[in-house]
Amino acid sequence: MASPRLETFCCPNRDAATEFVVTFQPVLFGALSLGSAALSLLFAVLQILPKRKGYKRLGPYSLPRPASSSRILFIISVCDILGCAGIIFRSSVWLGLPDIVEDISVANNTDVWPEVFCVGSAMWIQLFFSASFWWTFCYAVDVFLVVKTSAGISTIILYHMITWGLAVLLCVEGVAMLYYPSISDCEQGLQHAIPHYVTTYAPMLLVLVVNPVFFHRTISAVTSLLKGRQGIYTENERRLANDIKLRFFKIMLVFFICWVPNIINEGLLFYLEMQTDITDNSLRNARNAALITWFIMGILNPMQAFLNTLAFHGWTGFDVSLSLRRRRELAWDSLSTSVANAVGHNPMAGSTLLYQSHIQEAKKNLTGNGQHHSDAISVLSEGSESSTIEIHISSELRDYEDVDADGESLENSLRD
Repeated sequence: MASPRLETFCCPNRDAATEFVVTFQPVLFGALSLGSAALSLLFAVLQILPKRKGYKRLGPYSLPRPASSSRILFIISVCDILGCAGIIFRSSVWLGLPDIVEDISVANNTDVWPEVFCVGSAMWIQLFFSASFWWTFCYAVDVFLVVKTSAGISTIILYHMITWGLAVLLCVEGVAMLYYPSISDCEQGLQHAIPHYVTTYAPMLLVLVVNPVFFHRTISAVTSLLKGRQGIYTENERRLANDIKLRFFKIMLVFFICWVPNIINEGLLFYLEMQTDITDNSLRNARNAALITWFIMGILNPMQAFLNTLAFHGWTGFDVSLSLRRRRELAWDSLSTSVANAVGHNPMAGSTLLYQSHIQEAKKNLTGNGQHHSDAISVLSEGSESSTIEIHISSELRDYEDVDADGESLENSLRD
């Protein structure tokens, strides 16, 4: 679980609220966190592994390479997986060596290794989940910029600098403030701990507040782009826009489900921490609510790894390909002509054909209006193995026209 309370727990002189939650049924909590993280990591890795039935070619032209947004979604999945790996390692050690947890106390402060393990594992988990938050924010910015500015140039290097730089900076700064002057003797008081919690929850709140705004503006821009292509809004284009809305909604839904309990739990613990005696009967409901949300966090936080892959890609199945050779490329190429001729009759083609239809419609517009449409948007279906949103600014349209023109000129020369 990615909670700053577990970093506060590494202080031997921790506050009463932190002591209350982390020492309540620690074996059960560790087992639940371990099980949730292990299942999430297993299915998340299964989701992002290459599949046997990946898309290659459809029709006379190859599908374009994935946009930078696809790489960002893959990096988010990797960060979530590494965060889950940290939870698995920490929970396994705590379950297998319960003496390590007991040694983190004021009475047994001679051995520093339990504290070092506690701090190291907590920083690992916070770093990668924080990086996941920053990458999720960059994804919203990226899809908006690609659609709004009609520029396909990737700024992936800038995103790396922003996400990893901020994640490392905030993590180190927050931990340094928390463990001042030393791990064995942390300074007491809310004023001292607040900077640590701010650096932890700032990227989370950024995603919760700002990403819906970017997603809404992206959907509006995509709708305008689709309407502007022909001046009409066809059924295919309406379905395309609805797919984008659904994908953005699922991404935000997963984030809310996995991380809003953290904010609720932190508010409850801060409320208990400000009380003179948290064992008072009048605080019974608050204590119960804090424990309930604490265990919910232990289950839902690690599940982000798997749930995110479902939101990004849909269920990609168990058909994992462990071979590096593309053995079915010829089969796909030979199949493409028959599939292209049966667009209206073959439901197996899915909405991958939607991209080809948009290319064909754009090409018709080119011949009718005498000008190039610079924007073409493709959204791969949920059932596709690469069903992440890919927004392609199709400079390829001009290349496609050149290919057709070359073919026509060659035919004419042969006839002559």
